[in-house]
Amino acid sequence: MQSHKNKAFSATLSKNISGWLIMAPSIVLFAFFLWEPLVESLRLSLYQTQGMRLIKFIGFKNFRDVFDHADFWPALRNTFSYTFWSLIIGFLAPILLAIFINEIRRGKSLFKIAVYIPNIVPGLAMALMWRYIFRPGETGILNILLGYAGVGPQQWLTNASWTIPLIVVALTWKGAGATTLLYIAGLQGIDPDLYEAAIIEGAGIMKRIRYITLPCIYNLARTLLILQVLAVFQILYEPLVMTNGGPNNASISIMQLVFKFAFERFDYPKAAAVSVIISIILITLTALYFKISKRNES
Repeated sequence: MQSHKNKAFSATLSKNISGWLIMAPSIVLFAFFLWEPLVESLRLSLYQTQGMRLIKFIGFKNFRDVFDHADFWPALRNTFSYTFWSLIIGFLAPILLAIFINEIRRGKSLFKIAVYIPNIVPGLAMALMWRYIFRPGETGILNILLGYAGVGPQQWLTNASWTIPLIVVALTWKGAGATTLLYIAGLQGIDPDLYEAAIIEGAGIMKRIRYITLPCIYNLARTLLILQVLAVFQILYEPLVMTNGGPNNASISIMQLVFKFAFERFDYPKAAAVSVIISIILITLTALYFKISKRNES
């Protein structure tokens, strides 16, 4: 009996070791590029430093200084605004594009290539391009085009009310293509018999989308939603290049504040403190989202 148990234990251990060995490279890379920087940021945020050298433990003073900083609350508010507008513009656009491409009869490959092309444009080049498109005055590309229609030049990125939505438009232009292809892959996994049965029953395209398409891509959309929130919450180079956080901090993001602390003022502890705050917010939002989703499923 004991021999049988030992053999079973050895077989289980051997099986588990094989699994751990397969996962080991990914775990090492994950720990090196994520866990270790996170722990280091937390430690750095609790110290006074000289350059990167730890001088004295000061507890939560860096966090208090960050909360009292004039740019922190506008940056945090703007970051939530970026997230909101990305859900209004950037989340729906790929779904609509995917449904459109999936429903058309001809030219699907052409449309797939067309929507994906912006993804191959480098991020910095994209930000510079859209900055020239939205440039205020008569030299902006969009204002030149509007001038042919008899519309006067607009302020665009120098208008505080429009800055964040316009930056989100640029983000959506670049990132919607890859997400659209993911939705198309999900749509192609839907059983064609469902659509055929709906057509036989007389269901139009809107009813097919409402009762077949959207329910079938719900789980995919839910996953991409949280990934988009996590990505947009960390927006940095788009406002940095397009507006430098202006006008009057109307577009400064929380990650841009980290950049300013770290690379303009060389105040690494405060940059680390803001990074820790961002991590806490994202972990909280993710946990809250999954809790609500689990409650809705049950």
